[in-house]
Amino acid sequence: MTATRIDWTREHCRLLHRIREEFARTRPFEGRTIGTGIHIEAKTVALLTTLRAGGAAVVATGNLNSTQPEAVEALRAEGVTVIGEPTKDEHEHRGYQRQLLATRPDLILDNGGDLFAQYLDDPYPGLLGGTEETTSGRMRLAPLRDKLNRPILVINDSPIKQFAENQHAVGQSTLESLLRLTNRATNGLRVTVFGYGACGRGVADNFRGAHAKVSVVEVDPVTRLRAHLDGFDTPSRDQAVATADVIITVTGARDLITADDLPLLRDGVILANAGHFPVEIDADGLLAAADAVREYQDDLATLELADGRRIHLVARGHMVNLAGPRALGNSIESMDLGFALQARCLEAVALGQVDAASSVVPVPAAIDAQVANAYLADRYQ
Repeated sequence: MTATRIDWTREHCRLLHRIREEFARTRPFEGRTIGTGIHIEAKTVALLTTLRAGGAAVVATGNLNSTQPEAVEALRAEGVTVIGEPTKDEHEHRGYQRQLLATRPDLILDNGGDLFAQYLDDPYPGLLGGTEETTSGRMRLAPLRDKLNRPILVINDSPIKQFAENQHAVGQSTLESLLRLTNRATNGLRVTVFGYGACGRGVADNFRGAHAKVSVVEVDPVTRLRAHLDGFDTPSRDQAVATADVIITVTGARDLITADDLPLLRDGVILANAGHFPVEIDADGLLAAADAVREYQDDLATLELADGRRIHLVARGHMVNLAGPRALGNSIESMDLGFALQARCLEAVALGQVDAASSVVPVPAAIDAQVANAYLADRYQ
């Protein structure tokens, strides 16, 4: 029998494997329902089946343009309820999330703040709290702390998540995905990276390592100085756009590249987004402004302008490292670390080890230390 990529991934999620064995004994989620709105791909299968082993009834829905059918099939085969199908339609996506919340989960594993924000539109008794995966979700939920009034631990605020996944893994997977989708060489290309947070640093570092000439656009002057001292060019925003062969956005902000930028863009420039939400590149506005559009497989499109220039758009502004039918996302090891944090944080909430004072706050230091020690012990045993 031929094993699948999901089998390969689960075999190499070594932290989750050990937690799953422990949870099968301790059953921290017995009688609880966990609702999740997270990218459904191979590593997610390892996480959600770990929660299932801990006694949870797991109800899951995906994110925009990242749900992989084989992962859905694997989850359903192990008793996870998956709501919805792969979609790029935001209205349809919101409908799936409402269906999930209608099951009234006891714990929520959120990704972008969507589920917790919608919970406040129609609150129900019994929600214990949960986790939020992203910085963009934390920014969205932080002003709602008083209304949420439940323990919500922000995985992305863990230092482990910042350096292991955001800096190293997002940078690697963005480079890998762009190479795989376009099959274009990076050597000597002028690459402009919007944003120099942990993810932006990783993207910039990886493209520099692939022999590209990298510029950084960053609105915060101190962070821009950091990029400069790290050896990257930091020109004005318009100069960075006008000279780029590749533009990658990774900020969480809206409308970084719009149709207003078309006069600046070079012929043949590639536009890609590595941020969580598909709002950083205004794909609809750019497509509407094109004289013609040529669609390719693997989520690539070429916008042909009236003056003959061509603008290449990857995944219509959705996450480049989860775009296309062969997307792999971030590395197994980085997601194993991040998902181990998820499992331990949900365990802490379920067992009442954190209270409402921990509403939209970073992962407790004790959990960070527990996960770090487990990872290193596994490597040096």
